[in-house]
Parts: sequence; structure tokens; C-alpha cells
Amino acid sequence: MWGEHHTMRALRILLILVVIFGGLFVLADRLAVGFAEDEAAGKLQASENLAAAPDVSIKGFPFLTQVVSGSLDDVEVGIKDYEAATGADGRTIRIDDLTANMKGVEFSGDYSSATAATATGTASVTYAELLKTAKSEPTQVAPGVTANVVGLSDGGNGKIKVAVEATVLGTKMPNPVYVLSSVTAQGDTVRVQADTLPSFGGVDIAESRVRAITDFEQKIDGLPGGIQLDKVQAAKDGVEITVKGSNVRLAG
Repeated sequence: MWGEHHTMRALRILLILVVIFGGLFVLADRLAVGFAEDEAAGKLQASENLAAAPDVSIKGFPFLTQVVSGSLDDVEVGIKDYEAATGADGRTIRIDDLTANMKGVEFSGDYSSATAATATGTASVTYAELLKTAKSEPTQVAPGVTANVVGLSDGGNGKIKVAVEATVLGTKMPNPVYVLSSVTAQGDTVRVQADTLPSFGGVDIAESRVRAITDFEQKIDGLPGGIQLDKVQAAKDGVEITVKGSNVRLAG
């Protein structure tokens, strides 16, 4: 009886120690992952010249064993506002709410660089931002007829509604002409193309001249870590884009 009592007591003590040390390990693991997330956010902010630190979330548990292996299973990066290069005169286009999910992130021994095997993500471009690409200045499309794009909005069913304003023989048409357009991604370029052509006061205008107004494209280059455009779709407040990449450099 005496031996059984002490055995049970010893087991209870052992269990308590296991719980305590297990709790300490979890605490240490969470402190370590929090520190690593902050460090990674700082490096990304510096390397991508961001106005604010991005959100970095390292998934998976435990973190410390992943560090020992030199590879993280899953890292999520969120950038609220990102100024992407357009390849034209140093201009940029604002990308909103860029979220990228990185898989298989391997880092160097001194943690100065990190590369993800694959990355997928989403982001958006507002219609107001995309409108800067369209021809907003009146342009002659036929003798006595000028036209320009004055607005972009959601046309439903994945289409963009393009508002075109026209002036015919010196008289501005009382209302814009609306046309539904398709939006696609071709390489690093977002293309907007009218499904049907608008009519300007019954004037016969060559299709190429009309499309010079209604159709436009926006190159989006220099996304973080070398990720690239994959797909685009018109939505309520702007164009939603998906991105993907391989061998994406997070730092270094």
C-alpha cells in the first residue's frame, strides 16, 4: 500500500512536470514565432520599400522544430497597400489587400534570405485606380467627334461597365454611353475590351478608332518577391486578381 501510494504520487508529480514543461515549450514556441514574424515583416518592409510593415503569419506548430529543419511549411503575408510598377515612365498602380500564401519557405543559415517554393494569393485594384489607365482626355475618333472614358463600374456577371462621354459637332451628348467590357489577364497585363461597340449620335466611326477609346490595358509588374498575375475578374468595387509564383523570394 505504501509503495503504491508513493508510486501514484510520483506519477502525479511527473504529470505536473510534463504539463509545466509542455506549457513552457508552447510559450517559448509562441514567443519565438512572434519574434520571427516581426523580423520577417521588417525585412519585407525594407526590401519592398513599403510604407507600413506587412502582416506576416507563420502557420503550423511547433515552430521551433520547423526552424531546426530549415523550412517553414506555410507562411501568409498580407500587404494593405502596394505600389506596383507599370513599366511606363516610373508610374505605379495601387494594389489593395494583397494576401499571399507561401508554401515550403526555406531560409539561409543566418536567416538573411528566404525563398518560398510556391505562392498563391489574391488582391484587388479599384475602378478609380484602373480608370487612370483609360483615355480620360477627349480624343478625336472621327471628324467633329471626340470621346473619352469617364467612369468604370461593376457591370455584373464578371463584366466592367465603361462610361464613355462624347462630343459631336461641338455639342456634348447629354448622357454617357455605356458599354460592357471583358477583363482578362495576359502575362503581366490586365486588358479591358468592349464586348460591343457604342454609337455616338449615329455617326459612322471605324471600329479601330472606337476601340482606341473603349479598350485599354494596364501592365502590373514588380509584385513582391516576383509573384505574377494569374487571373482577373470584375467585382463590385474593382477588379479582383489572383496571383501565383514559384521560387518566390521573401527576403534577401
